[in-house]
Amino acid sequence: MTSDHACLPLCRAEAVARGWDEVDVVLVSGDAYVDHPSFGTALIGRFLESKGLRVGIIAQPDWRSPADFAEYGKPRLFCGITAGAMDSMVSNYTTAGKRRKYDSYAPGGKFGLRPDRAVIVYANRLRELFGSSVPIIAGGIEASLRRLAHYDFWDHKVRRSILFDARIDLLVYGFGERALSEIVRRALAGGYGNYFDNIPGTATVAAEPPPEALILPSYEAVSESQDAFNEAFRMADGENNPICGKVLAQAHGNRWAVVQSPAKPLSSAEMDQVYSLPFTRQAHPAYEEAGGVPALSEVLFSITAHRGCLGNCSFCTLAAHQGRVIQPRTDESIIREATSFTKDPRFKGIIHDVGGPSANFHEPACAEQESRGPCKNRTCMFPEPCRHLNRSQAGFTALLRRLRDIPGVRHVFVRSGIRHDMAVLEENREFLKQLTEHHVSGQLKVAPEHVDNRVLRLMGKPPFEVYLDFADEFSQLSQAAGKKQYLVPYFISGHPGADLNAAIKMAEFIKGQGRFFEQVQDFIPLPMTRSACQWYTGKDPFTGEEVYVPSDPKEKAMHRALMQFQAPENWKLVKEALEISGRKDLIGAGPHCLISEKQPGVRHKRKVVSGGRKSPARHE
Repeated sequence: MTSDHACLPLCRAEAVARGWDEVDVVLVSGDAYVDHPSFGTALIGRFLESKGLRVGIIAQPDWRSPADFAEYGKPRLFCGITAGAMDSMVSNYTTAGKRRKYDSYAPGGKFGLRPDRAVIVYANRLRELFGSSVPIIAGGIEASLRRLAHYDFWDHKVRRSILFDARIDLLVYGFGERALSEIVRRALAGGYGNYFDNIPGTATVAAEPPPEALILPSYEAVSESQDAFNEAFRMADGENNPICGKVLAQAHGNRWAVVQSPAKPLSSAEMDQVYSLPFTRQAHPAYEEAGGVPALSEVLFSITAHRGCLGNCSFCTLAAHQGRVIQPRTDESIIREATSFTKDPRFKGIIHDVGGPSANFHEPACAEQESRGPCKNRTCMFPEPCRHLNRSQAGFTALLRRLRDIPGVRHVFVRSGIRHDMAVLEENREFLKQLTEHHVSGQLKVAPEHVDNRVLRLMGKPPFEVYLDFADEFSQLSQAAGKKQYLVPYFISGHPGADLNAAIKMAEFIKGQGRFFEQVQDFIPLPMTRSACQWYTGKDPFTGEEVYVPSDPKEKAMHRALMQFQAPENWKLVKEALEISGRKDLIGAGPHCLISEKQPGVRHKRKVVSGGRKSPARHE
């Protein structure tokens, strides 16, 4: 499980210890360096290493001066930068605009080691240091989702493509192995003339658009017109196809952001190669004194079984970043990885999670995707599962069975990422039975996201009744297996389409389940998502339907408070929301009431039930 040199170098001294007098590539990251395949910098670093390159990592540098960025000197080929596993603005701020206090991707969870708009900051520091003598390539979620003009929630305006603000030479979007393979091939062949031209999965700045490009409304147009903004999103979304997607071009003044079509998905054999690279599955030893990197504990002995998600939920960035084509590893590769765990002294016999963005979307959606990519005018699961969809979970069920039969493996859990609308289908009853009997660690996280069907439709999620069917089935199967286990539903507050009545409806459901949520997921309109279009324009970009947007900060706070109505500090906001909505019947001492008539004067100690007392039953 370890390489000859353990972790990749995190400083010049470690590179010198390997006998290197220079590095070929410097990777700058907003996250601490964890040598695990769930962390993008490690994944790309090990991939480049497998190409014979010498890779040095600069993790969470002090961006206030260029000193940390000069750690290795000038790299021979290029500098790569990423904000980290999350958009830096999401990492640094709550939806209410407050600075966060904790960073699970930093040593000891210490907050403040990543700048706002990290890609821009890192790129400009490198440019200050090296000028134009070294190409700068940006990747990761922050760069990927900002490759075109986009709405920025924190500035509350349309920002231009990050290509211009960061002054980078190339942007690699999505997973970067294919694009980087071609970049490295060209770089090693010598010369910079065609270094970055026409590489799928990349974006560049050009003086003129390519003749074959689909011309989007310009940055100036989408900044001035919300209809033009929605048109640009609709056009770009339709070309997010690795088989037949067109090149996109968007004018920014007298220059152009040119986005090549997505890179072809990796084959199963290529996926196997990537995930068999010599990861140590450890945080770099430099972080030991700080207590390590908290994010590692959640994924230490977890397995990525596939990439891609065919769900295409309106608020989710996965379709724009990973794509809608499922890229599975072979069962044998996954079994080998799991077997290797048993040789690690830290392994206690428990595989924490197996899956991907959606665990039970493990196989390609249909045969047609191989020849033409994902459909342009519909999604696989919404408004109902496509008749061509491969609905069977038999392959994933068999994989889980093989994993739990490995000597030294006591439990194999699927802790999150289950699509309940797929799992509840009649043909997948055996999968759900096996899941409840063997693969739930007491609680199973699922994502109905809301209880109001109007909101769910705008989210691209199935009706709430589908979740209730799943919950009933899960409860029955758990009881039949003699297991006391619960569903932990994820809900989003303040999504477009949700008014106070919808928020109250969700609070009533939570009340009926005897739940208390310590954490609430507030909606954030992320770039390149349908929900962000709804939020910014007040219209759905595909249907033109006008959408209610709860953008007022106080109303957003009410939505959040209603999901945590039991908290004494939320009493005033909940009371005001109920009075505004004409729901004073929910104020009082009755069993159906959300709050009492009088504000609690003292915060009483309450029992927190993270998983609920029971699985949700159907409410007529």
